[in-house]
Amino acid sequence: MLRTILGVLAGVVVMFAVILAIEAVGHIVYPLPVGLDPMNPAHEAAFAQFVATMPFAAKAMLVAAWTLGAFAGGFVAARIARHPRGAAVLIALMVMSGVVGMVIRVPHPSWLTAAGLLLPIPAALLAARLARRKMPPMAGSSLAR
Repeated sequence: MLRTILGVLAGVVVMFAVILAIEAVGHIVYPLPVGLDPMNPAHEAAFAQFVATMPFAAKAMLVAAWTLGAFAGGFVAARIARHPRGAAVLIALMVMSGVVGMVIRVPHPSWLTAAGLLLPIPAALLAARLARRKMPPMAGSSLAR
């Protein structure tokens, strides 16, 4: 039980790091308009307008961030946990809850919402499957002899 909890906690850290890193790159490539603060409720309408007019590639980066975050976090969680599939799915559910929260706050195109809700679980399950494979011993280690 403790390993599963630790796996999920480590997976959450990795998931957030991956999502934040990809979104940071997205903000560099597609910067917010000057003065727009997406966290300020007074700017909600302006932020919704910005999201509606973002280029397709910027929206695709969001989907990539969510999907890769679920994959990477799910992989780490599954690698550590005694219940790898369950731990990975918990990471995916956290990503999906973030997608729901964002969509409730600011309207997103329906395809973006659908991708954000449909892709994290398969990505996390694939990660769990890959994480549980036996790793070959490293060359030169005492296990390789």
